[in-house]
Amino acid sequence: MGKADFLSPKAIGNRIKAKGLQKLRWYCQMCQKQCRDENGFKCHCMSESHQRQLLLASEDPNQFMDYFSEEFKSDFLELIRRRFGTKRVHNNIVYNEYISDREHVHMNSTQWETLTDFTKWLGKEGYCKVDETPKGWYVSYIDRDPETIRRQEELERKKKQDLDDEERSAKFIEDQVRRGREGKEPEEEPVFTELKREGEEEKVAFNLAKGACASVAGPSKASAALGPSALKAAAASGKRKDVPSGSDSRDKKKKSALDEIMEMEEQKKQSVRMDHWLHTEIVVKIVTKRLGEKYHKKKGVIKELKDKYTAIVKMINSGDKLKLDQSHLETVIPAPGKRVLILNGPYRATEALLNSIDVKKFSASLILDSGRMKGKKVDGIAYEDFSKIA
Repeated sequence: MGKADFLSPKAIGNRIKAKGLQKLRWYCQMCQKQCRDENGFKCHCMSESHQRQLLLASEDPNQFMDYFSEEFKSDFLELIRRRFGTKRVHNNIVYNEYISDREHVHMNSTQWETLTDFTKWLGKEGYCKVDETPKGWYVSYIDRDPETIRRQEELERKKKQDLDDEERSAKFIEDQVRRGREGKEPEEEPVFTELKREGEEEKVAFNLAKGACASVAGPSKASAALGPSALKAAAASGKRKDVPSGSDSRDKKKKSALDEIMEMEEQKKQSVRMDHWLHTEIVVKIVTKRLGEKYHKKKGVIKELKDKYTAIVKMINSGDKLKLDQSHLETVIPAPGKRVLILNGPYRATEALLNSIDVKKFSASLILDSGRMKGKKVDGIAYEDFSKIA
């Protein structure tokens, strides 16, 4: 019987049935052919092309198995990395998404007999973190990309630096509070007298109104009514009021502590390093080899900044303009006495003169040539923190 026409109902039905996944037992991995029923698979096994593939596989069966195993492993890990990242996920969920692709490599052609064996192998080889639970095996991908590791290290370093600054500020404030408490005069504690009566029939009376009137009438009567404890408390309060110098000194201490905190915050802002250093009108050198030998190790001038990490560089020799990333460039160190621009650190965007170069420490000594600190000498500036001015 001939093949059905392209738009005939039978041809359309065949295409619909061939579109989805078929049964695994009717799939030939060697020929990478999927059959729809048992009769088709039987005919395929008797075909000449299948027999040729079997002869090739019989010469070195381990080579074919290793090839299929490597394809299965790489596709499976790529799916985990792109779809789930480093999240913890059930291995069956990943496998079901993997086999949804009609052209996938089947597990029965690899060195692993079951998905559990493959999951254990991933954990043993260090590709994933695996753990067994009552619900089954879970995997989480281990990302060993150098760029990802570098980004994580930068985040950890920045977090540690912020934490150190916060701890330093908290310790400084605590020291200021302790010094203020030490300089404060101790207050005299009030003396309390017990209410006693000589006999059981004697009544306890408070002569508050009488004392107030007596204070107006005369000091001698008021003192007799108040008693020794009240006189001591009044004398202590008067003594504190007569000494204003202590309060002024405490105010001065508070003001000086506030100024010190503000200065510390200013230094903290200046000491924070940026992860971007590009600046216009500086000379840079191209270090990437992707542009070919024509531009490798050649110098140019940054004419325009597209963003914090991308710049338009005009080549000095050819005059070509290139759009380059910060990672493809490095700073240029001129001869001593030349003008440079500081690109990072507390003196960022400050012009200076190159005084000397320390080759052993990969740093230089600069003399600031602009700003409020003009003429100041700064040592220990790293090579990557300054560059020649065009």
